[in-house]
Amino acid sequence: MSKSELPVIGQDDQVACCSPMVREPLGEEDAVDLAKMFKALSDPIRLRLLSLIASYEGGEACVCDLTGPFDVSQPTISHHLKVLREAGLVGSERRGTWVYYWVLPAALARLSSLLQAPAVAEPAGAVR
Repeated sequence: MSKSELPVIGQDDQVACCSPMVREPLGEEDAVDLAKMFKALSDPIRLRLLSLIASYEGGEACVCDLTGPFDVSQPTISHHLKVLREAGLVGSERRGTWVYYWVLPAALARLSSLLQAPAVAEPAGAVR
């Protein structure tokens, strides 16, 4: 799937697909999908890779640009990119010799909407 074919999710769709945990408990399928995303992001290199890709001009980065900032081998970077792709956090496309990566906005919106908590008063006796 190319970057131009990505579905656009409106705010209503985000709420429908993945309500914050404070509104309703997660279903089993959502929990499995979301756990895969969070597990992928739990590695510091993958988290930095995602941030690096998102910060590139135009929103996409060539794999050739992603190896320099890290003190790991190119095969290790490729492995981490594969984990991010399989978790549904980034998309990719081969262009000649190189593969280009971009962050999938719908995946970030899904994670973000899950963690959003409504503004509520803290329970009596709550410790910060």
